[in-house]
Amino acid sequence: MRSVPAFANCHSHVFHRALRGRRSDADTFWTWREQMYALAATLDPDLLFDLARATYAEMYLAGIRSVGEFHYVHHQPGGIPYDDPNAMGEALISAAREAGVRIALLDTCYLAAGFSRPSEGVQRQFDDGDADAWAVRVEALARRHAGEDDVMIGAAIHSVRAVPRDQLAIVAQAFPAAPLHVHVSEQPAENADCVAATGMTPVALLGEAGAWTAQTTAVHATHLSADDIATLGEAHAFVCFCPTTEAELGDGIGPSVALRDAGARLTLGSDSNTVIDMFAEARAVEMHQRLAIGVRGAWSAEQLWQAAGVTGHESLGFAAGESIEIADSVRTAGAEELLWAAGAADVVGDRSDVAERLEAAIDTCWSRT
Repeated sequence: MRSVPAFANCHSHVFHRALRGRRSDADTFWTWREQMYALAATLDPDLLFDLARATYAEMYLAGIRSVGEFHYVHHQPGGIPYDDPNAMGEALISAAREAGVRIALLDTCYLAAGFSRPSEGVQRQFDDGDADAWAVRVEALARRHAGEDDVMIGAAIHSVRAVPRDQLAIVAQAFPAAPLHVHVSEQPAENADCVAATGMTPVALLGEAGAWTAQTTAVHATHLSADDIATLGEAHAFVCFCPTTEAELGDGIGPSVALRDAGARLTLGSDSNTVIDMFAEARAVEMHQRLAIGVRGAWSAEQLWQAAGVTGHESLGFAAGESIEIADSVRTAGAEELLWAAGAADVVGDRSDVAERLEAAIDTCWSRT
């Protein structure tokens, strides 16, 4: 066996795991989202715990030791809080602990259906009413877990369409010592709507709110202008690419090299958990560049190991994780080259009951729709 650094999965929507393999007639991100909303509406703390525990165990077996959970399903249907307003977040924390994975719970502010549109339908389960109420709830959760080595309570802005302009600064500045993550420019329609509503790109609008610091992670960052790239680079921000999800949803290929050269720091995530394999995510950054520009070698194995490991853990507020073991059946010239040859199935571990747990939790989700 060979030892390599453990991975950090910096962007996960754990409940999306139940969507894997379920095709619909959806042909865009926006129509796919309707199926995802139907799934979200089935969740309660017990079911979320069961699904998350099995999915985090799958992550553990893939060599992941830290996960950034971008968490926005906070409340009961209709937006009614649970007796413990953080019951859903606590379910995720307990699930990660049982699976042996450190969790940065990126508690996400989600207040609107779009620019000048209040939340509607299942989105009410995400909505705290305003950013101040969101911050009060998250502060209580952060106090509860202060000083714990395996839990980091961070903040997240779902997107510029889901948090009104006058609320962005409240979220961006609520927890200055904690990680801040935000979906940015995942879709061209998001950019067009933002410019039409505000005269600014999402990156510029978030800059106005003071969001961009060295503790902030821009997730996706697929459709950026030259000025956007410069802004993220000057802030020395993290940028989390999720190549398997971005490909699965037809989002596009982000400017990873331009961002790196500007000073931003690459991390990686599994996002919708269509694939849980950080080897695949890391390789895809390089492979997508090859497809886009027709040249090999934009990213070295060393750079991608850094993104998948040390830099990723740092973006979640953790020190680098432990080592993981790769099976002897993977033959390469050296440990660094394992990035090009190995996959999640080559990480040594006992996979005996994970599939059964996943199947049971997923069947329960879909029986409720």
